[in-house]
Amino acid sequence: MELKRVVVTGLGAVTPVGNNPEETWNNFLAGKSGAAPITHFDTTNFKTKFACEVKDLNVNDYLDRKEARKLDRYTQLAMIAAMQGVNDSGLDLEKEDKNRIGVVFGVGIGGIKTFEEEVSYYALHKEEGPKFSPFFIPKMIADIASGQISIHFGFRGPNYTTTSACASSSNALADAFNLIRLGKANVIVGGGAEAAICESGVGGFNAIKALSTRNDDPEHASRPFSASRDGFIMGEGAGCLILEELEHAKARGAKIYAEMVGEGASADAYHITASHPEGLGAKLVMRNALEDAGMKPEDIDYINVHGTSTHIGDLSEALAIKDVFGEHAYKLNISSTKSMTGHLLGAAGAIEAMACVLSVKNDIVPPTINHAEDDNDPDLDYNMNFTFNKAQKREVRAALSNTFGFGGHNCCVIFKKYAE
Repeated sequence: MELKRVVVTGLGAVTPVGNNPEETWNNFLAGKSGAAPITHFDTTNFKTKFACEVKDLNVNDYLDRKEARKLDRYTQLAMIAAMQGVNDSGLDLEKEDKNRIGVVFGVGIGGIKTFEEEVSYYALHKEEGPKFSPFFIPKMIADIASGQISIHFGFRGPNYTTTSACASSSNALADAFNLIRLGKANVIVGGGAEAAICESGVGGFNAIKALSTRNDDPEHASRPFSASRDGFIMGEGAGCLILEELEHAKARGAKIYAEMVGEGASADAYHITASHPEGLGAKLVMRNALEDAGMKPEDIDYINVHGTSTHIGDLSEALAIKDVFGEHAYKLNISSTKSMTGHLLGAAGAIEAMACVLSVKNDIVPPTINHAEDDNDPDLDYNMNFTFNKAQKREVRAALSNTFGFGGHNCCVIFKKYAE
């Protein structure tokens, strides 16, 4: 069976540095941090008092006010990104076969804020008996964003959610890619969303000492590959890529951002939260993606790394890149856009895939901001080009995105310039 080619024809994004793809991309190139004191709740008693929140977003510009109240914030963000993506793609939904359009959206946690609110209300009123909202379960469950997107547009193709912690939306894109190249759909709305900046989200990550506590300097707290990094910064948002079968896209005269050419998956099989110190799973997932794409290491010009700003995570990924790419590791560009967005958990892969797509399209690599001092660990080789502090123009023939999740889940996706 000859596999079909898959291209990216639309983008959507709601992030801590922009409420659409253009604003997000421009702020990536400008090296803008999305970190600031938390406004979603009172942080007085919390170790971490800042995060990368979505800012100045009027949900009611996209969603009916009454309907929006029935949706958890993560679903609201997912729907907005999907609406942007579908609009950007130029799909004429009056002419499309909606049986051949699907939705695959990833989320790491789901409606944690809804769960928190309902359980807190119950705890206060449990003497009166259980009083839960009829919207509690439909707002909270992890699959509901993909379902709501499908319902909104009437898309009846494959529809489900991938959950693999911080690799969730990369896995969603990988599944979407495979569904299309196997001929099971013409178009998939792929991506991911997360909104876990709440008491239980921040408190839970504080409890495992995963978050930075640089409360006096939030904007500079996310500093991947710097010696003084002290944990990741919680982010929220959503990203969407419209993936489309090439001939279908050409037939309707669609604009094409890039071609998706490969995906890989692996497991660390090591620890519930820590990456393997030698990067075994990271090495395997990149090799699997390159093999799937039929590419050699030297075909890649840019890697958007997982790069969360944790000590062991940054080290192990750098080691894995050197092992997989050899001498070419010193010729390609590496950067972590998490230095600007923070860690969007289940939405991270979609936003970082968008960064790869736009790097391929525009021949420029966004920076890893906030680098102040080198780590003295010899395994963190600063002869590699981490694209510190300033965007760099270069030809980007192909870009690779890494995402690694708690539980040892790893996913890698590859995009390259589209050519006939």
